[in-house]
Amino acid sequence: MADTHSALMDQVYRRQRFFYDATRKYYLLGRDYALRQIKAKEGAHILEIACGTGRNLDQIDMRYPNRHLYGLDISSEMLLSARRKLGDRAKLAQADACAFDPANLFDQAKYDHIVMSYCVSMIPQWQSAIKEAVSHLAPGGALHIVDFGDQSRMPRWFDRGLRKWLARFHVEPRYDLKANFSEIEGHHISHVSLMRSYVTYVCVRKRMPAMNRATNLT
Repeated sequence: MADTHSALMDQVYRRQRFFYDATRKYYLLGRDYALRQIKAKEGAHILEIACGTGRNLDQIDMRYPNRHLYGLDISSEMLLSARRKLGDRAKLAQADACAFDPANLFDQAKYDHIVMSYCVSMIPQWQSAIKEAVSHLAPGGALHIVDFGDQSRMPRWFDRGLRKWLARFHVEPRYDLKANFSEIEGHHISHVSLMRSYVTYVCVRKRMPAMNRATNLT
């Protein structure tokens, strides 16, 4: 399954990666809103799942210098662009978002922040990818997800047209994204609907162990 999806993504992005950033900025909205919510402390470890061309990691580096940046993507084609853009500012690796070992990939097992930007709508087993991401959060760490919203405050014709357009790129908005988080226990979950429900932002923050919370209060 992973190999098949990797081959598909390479086929999709083999040429698109050269103009991806220039075109996607018009409809992959809300990405910078999500990046502003990170508020990473000095020395924080930040991982982006499905980092694509490295656009978001580049923005994170400018906004939060002196942090440790990591990115993974299932497409080797996208990683070519990401490596060219980021150089040695981030550690990058090819991996499946649904099953990866960050300790083996990056020598870093847990992360203070993990970003999933407009990739949930492209991952067939997206629920597994979210659970996998949560499992790699450090105590107190946060998973930031930004993707297409449920379009509930948009005209029906817009919703139909958007889904038809996105299907050309093997993208399927997850209108049940919020409901998925009812299965994730032991974490603080918040979500914001933006731009008349065109965009949804979800933050999953891993709770600190009881002992650590008590220590922080003293």
